[in-house]
Amino acid sequence: MQNKLRVLISGGGTGGHVFPAIAIANEIMKKYPDAAIEFVGASGRMEMEKVPAAGYKIHGLWISGFQRSWSLQNLMLPFKVIFSLLKSYRIIKAFKPTFTVGVGGYASGPLNYMASKMSVPVYLQEQNSYPGITNKLLKNIARKICVAYDGMELFFPAQKIVVTGNPIRQDLLADTASQSEARDYFRLANDKKTVLVVGGSLGARTINEAIMANLEKMQHAGIQLLWQTGKNFSGEFGDFSWGTRTAFIQRMDLAYQCADVVISRAGAMSVSELAALGKPTIFIPSPFVAEDHQTKNAMSLVQKNAALLCKDGEATENIADMLLELLRNQSQLDMLSKEIIKLGKPNAAESIVNEIIKDLG
Repeated sequence: MQNKLRVLISGGGTGGHVFPAIAIANEIMKKYPDAAIEFVGASGRMEMEKVPAAGYKIHGLWISGFQRSWSLQNLMLPFKVIFSLLKSYRIIKAFKPTFTVGVGGYASGPLNYMASKMSVPVYLQEQNSYPGITNKLLKNIARKICVAYDGMELFFPAQKIVVTGNPIRQDLLADTASQSEARDYFRLANDKKTVLVVGGSLGARTINEAIMANLEKMQHAGIQLLWQTGKNFSGEFGDFSWGTRTAFIQRMDLAYQCADVVISRAGAMSVSELAALGKPTIFIPSPFVAEDHQTKNAMSLVQKNAALLCKDGEATENIADMLLELLRNQSQLDMLSKEIIKLGKPNAAESIVNEIIKDLG
């Protein structure tokens, strides 16, 4: 291994890919302050904004996924792949990485495939209980595959798998504000049970409609909501005076600190963050994802008495009663918090970097 680490990290498309990638980069810089790190992402996707904001250079590839329905974009896919492979070759030749890390997403495919052809060690990080297609395609060229769930031998070679957990945003663990200060930040009362409702940065229609349908019942119960509707639903709902509703929450560290209970989708990063923070949670998994993997993510906690699950199709009917029953049961709240934090891996980024360095020798 050369004296100065040079690392290319590739992937993105969603926060579930981008935030772990940045967390891994930050951990490398923490351990090796003289390391050189650059990213490779898909042009026009969120990584092209988030990565520079985190202080890293990023290269954009002209790449996208295959559209399941008929689309003219599919005719361009072979050209995009060839173009991205050629650009990946130029990036690797110029940067000369010690190794590459793929976190899933379109851009990870061409970059890591080309890295393997140029004898650069490739490492993968898979966030979900059901892997994305890019990591499944790259499994044979990877030296190690860092995962968050048990049972991934169904998808990857067993000898390559290391269970590390998902890297989460370290600012969530800082815990610099008290619950009272966090509630003041969001203009919430300090003497009421507080429920954080999140459906991802874009929002989740089922969760929003279920909360909207049960507002009166929740208000009469004397609780308050911190409700992130998501950017896709900004301005869609009427007046709301007994909590805070916003399209997007910037300070998620304070939002989690506010909450007695969280209602959330079960994306890989949400599950990992809530476990690391020990938050009692009711998951409403999205049924509109590959192989229903959000339900599998949530069930990995539910089966260990570490969370509750409300089916997407039953949310409007059941979520309010489930929530209010939980808030009245302090012993169950304590149990969920105790059990979910056992499953958290707040040092996942460190574990991943250690595994890579150990493998490199």
